[in-house]
Amino acid sequence: MSADPSRDPEPIPAQIAPAPRAVRVGMLRDPIHLLAFGFGAGLSPRAPGTFGTLVAVPIVLLVAQFGWLAHLAFAVAACAGGIYICGASARKLGVHDHPAIVWDEIAGFTVTMLAAPPQAHWLAIGFVLFRFFDIVKPSPIREADHSLRGGLGIMLDDIIAGIFAGAALLALKVLL
Repeated sequence: MSADPSRDPEPIPAQIAPAPRAVRVGMLRDPIHLLAFGFGAGLSPRAPGTFGTLVAVPIVLLVAQFGWLAHLAFAVAACAGGIYICGASARKLGVHDHPAIVWDEIAGFTVTMLAAPPQAHWLAIGFVLFRFFDIVKPSPIREADHSLRGGLGIMLDDIIAGIFAGAALLALKVLL
């Protein structure tokens, strides 16, 4: 430090968030991270949320074969369990809502697809709608994303995005 305070560098503002902790493939040995990272999809260096949503497509196809009530039960379990899974993973990483945590996208897409049959065109439309609402985050999704911490904070914006996308999917079904 110099004796002249006017020559000291500017302090770094406290509001700047630290860079997300690097994640490694070896972390998938932890069952919490395995689920939270969408079986590895969240490790994608680009668009981990989109890759996490892609993981949900075969899950929805499998679960939907057992009927709408089974799909609903799975969606509720994925959302409720996701609060714990995402919260525990975030605590272990020391970062709230790390980009690698994509279980919330998986759960949110299962919510979206409650509104339509698991046919290719509905899956594609549901995928696009869910990603749109998850990325754009119109109100109240944005408020949910910014106002809550922990597992509930990680999950809630995607659940609401899933509801919005499901409502849009239902509207399309009625119009077509």
